[in-house]
Amino acid sequence: MRKVCIVGASGKLGQYMIQHALARGYEVVGVCRESSVEKLAAYQDRISIVPGKTNDRAIIQEAVSGCDGVLTVLVPWGIQQYASGTAQAVMDFAEPNARLIFSCGWHISRDGKDVYSWKLKAMVALFGTVARWLRLVELDDQVEACNRIFASNTCWTVVRGSDLEEGASQGLPVWSEHVGDPILRSNLTRRIDFALFMVAALEDDALIHNAPAIVGCQTQSAIEHQSLS
Repeated sequence: MRKVCIVGASGKLGQYMIQHALARGYEVVGVCRESSVEKLAAYQDRISIVPGKTNDRAIIQEAVSGCDGVLTVLVPWGIQQYASGTAQAVMDFAEPNARLIFSCGWHISRDGKDVYSWKLKAMVALFGTVARWLRLVELDDQVEACNRIFASNTCWTVVRGSDLEEGASQGLPVWSEHVGDPILRSNLTRRIDFALFMVAALEDDALIHNAPAIVGCQTQSAIEHQSLS
C-alpha cells in the first residue's frame, strides 16, 4: 500500500484516518466539500486535497486515480442519493484490485442475521423518519449504497461502527460478523479507533468481502470475551 484516498476527509473520522494513514507512511489524497477545506489546514502541506462533493463522479475519478486503497465515509446527507452516489463513483473509478473500505452504522445488515435491540430499532425508525421529513438525512440511501457494495466484485470491506466517543486511542477495535453477538454488547468505540480499524483494514485480506461490526477493545464486553477465549 503506497497511496490512499480518503473520501470525506474533513470530518472527525476522516481527520483521524488522515493521521493514521500518514503515520503508516502512505501518500494521502483527501476529498471534501470546498467549504470544508479549511478544516484540513493542519495537513495541507502533507496531503493532496481535492475539493468537491463526494458524490461528484468527476471529483471522485480525479481523486482515486493511482490509489491503492480508498477509505470512504458513507454519509447519508439530504434526499439526493448522496451515499449511494459516492459509493458507486468510488467503485466505478477506483483502480482495479484497489482495497475499498467503507464506513457505516450498525443498522446496515448484509445477510439479515444481525439481531438488534428494540432501542436501536426504534431510534433508527424515528430518526430516519424525522430526518427524511426534514430533508436532512436519508438512511435508506446508506442501505442502498451498502447493498450495491455487497453485490460488487471489488475488493470491498464495509466497517459497521457502534456508538462513538472521543478520547485517546485504546487500540485496534475487535469485531464480529453480526450485531447481537456477545462481544459487541458494550456498543461503544473511540472514534480515533474506528479510524484505526478503517486504515488497518487496507492491508487485512481477511476482511475482503466482509462487513465487520466493531467495538472498542477495552470495553467490558470485549474484555469478557477475551477472558473466555
